Amino acid sequence: MLTYKSSYKWSDAIVLGEVLDFPGTIAYGNSLDEARRRLASALRDMAETNLLRGEPLPIPDPTKTDTGADLEEPIHLVLHAGQHVAMTVGAATP
Repeated sequence: MLTYKSSYKWSDAIVLGEVLDFPGTIAYGNSLDEARRRLASALRDMAETNLLRGEPLPIPDPTKTDTGADLEEPIHLVLHAGQHVAMTVGAATP
């Protein structure tokens, strides 16, 4: 399991989400729960793309922070190896 750091910002009627230590992984939602689900899906897609291209996954950096974030929390990427690679993603819930 790799534990990255997600951040969320409320802007008007939406919540913007980003995985701080996996560049390019962003999502939004009309609620925090929706933003979390979409960010988890985006993280899974980004990780899968890196692996399919033969590129390494970014190393999680727990020191990453966004001073403008309204909320920061861990987001977990779980890899299962076998004949096929399977991934699951979960966000921490309060």
